[in-house]
Amino acid sequence: MLLKSYSGDIEYATRLVESFARFNADGIELFVVVPEADIAQFEGILQPNCTLISEDRFSQYLVSHEVHGIRSGYINQEIVKLAFWELELAENYFCVDSDAEFIREFRVTDFMFDQHTPYSVLVQDLELAVEPEYFHQYWKTREREIAVIAETVGLDTRVVLTCHGHTVFSSAVLKSFVSDFLDPRGWSYVDALELSPYEFTWYNMWLQKSNLIDIHPREPWIKVFHNESQHLEYLMRGVTVTDIARGYIGVVVNSNYSRGAGVIDAGSTKSVTLAHYLSGNEIKQIVQAKIRQSWARRKN
Repeated sequence: MLLKSYSGDIEYATRLVESFARFNADGIELFVVVPEADIAQFEGILQPNCTLISEDRFSQYLVSHEVHGIRSGYINQEIVKLAFWELELAENYFCVDSDAEFIREFRVTDFMFDQHTPYSVLVQDLELAVEPEYFHQYWKTREREIAVIAETVGLDTRVVLTCHGHTVFSSAVLKSFVSDFLDPRGWSYVDALELSPYEFTWYNMWLQKSNLIDIHPREPWIKVFHNESQHLEYLMRGVTVTDIARGYIGVVVNSNYSRGAGVIDAGSTKSVTLAHYLSGNEIKQIVQAKIRQSWARRKN
C-alpha cells in the first residue's frame, strides 16, 4: 500500500496507520511518503509493516506552482502516486488516503485476482450524478475533464469507467503509460495533470486502452462520504460501521469538507458525530425541541 501524507494530515494519518496495523491480516507493507521536513514527526506514528520514504526521492517530478489552478501540494501527491512504481518496491500497490480508516480485516486476496493481476475499480458513479449537491459542485466539471482524458489516450467508449481513488495501481501499466504515452509526446506527469488533474483516471483510461493486463473489475473497497449530506444520511438511517463493513474494508469521511469539524471516526455514535457537524446554537435548538416534545407526550 502507498500513503502520501504531510504534517497537516498527521492526525488523519495516525488513525489510518493504527487501523492498518489492526486489520492487516497478511502483513502487507505500507509505504508512507512525506516531505523530508516531516520525516521526524511521522517516525512517531509508524506501526509494524510501515516504511517511511522521503518525498525528495521524487524531486525531479515535483512542482512548486499551481497546476490546472490547483495548489502544488495537492498536485505533488498525485505525482507521487503515479511515479511510485519507479522505486521498484512493489509490482502492484493500493493507494490509500490519510483520511481513510480500515474497519475490518483485509488480505492480499481482497486486492488481487491472481498472483500478478490486481482487481480494478471501474465504475460510473451514477448515484453521484443524481445527488444535487455533488452534481453542481463537482460532477459537471469532473465529467468533462475525465472525458478529456479518455479522448486524449484514444479510448473510444460511450460508457466512461473510472474511480475517485483507492484502487490498485499496476506498475506494469504505469511503466507503459510513461514509455508508450507520455514519452512520445515529450510529456511529464505534470503535463498530463495540467491537461486534466485526475491521476486515477489517467491510470484507468490507459489500463483500458493498453490492454496490458487482464481487467477484473470490482466495486470500490472504500466507502467514501463525499459531503456532509451523504454522511448524515447514513447516520439518520442508523447504518453503523458494522453494517458498512459487510461491503467495504474501510471508510473515508472526506477531509475536504469535514476538516473544520476535526477528525471524525467512522465508528462514532450518532450523537458524537452530529456534534461535529452542528453549531452550538443548532444543538441548543435541538435540545429545546426535544424538551418540548417530551412535555407534549406527557400531557397526552
